[in-house]
Amino acid sequence: MIYYLLFFTIHDVLRAEKILKKHNISIELVPVPRNLSSDCGMCIKLDGDLNIVKPLLNAFEMDKCVSYDGKEYRSVPL
Repeated sequence: MIYYLLFFTIHDVLRAEKILKKHNISIELVPVPRNLSSDCGMCIKLDGDLNIVKPLLNAFEMDKCVSYDGKEYRSVPL
């Protein structure tokens, strides 16, 4: 499953990226998919276990988390 982690600011995206990479979690910074927002911001794309990531990002206020199964986007509770 692929997850998109959306934050309110690019600063939070970059800080979250730093923390996740420090814990050797494979992520990618990507533009927010148009289906999720008309803004041209960046988000974190995670192809892995969301349960491992959640505790590491507890201090961040995320806008939303969305899963993508190749067909549709679904909101995931944080």
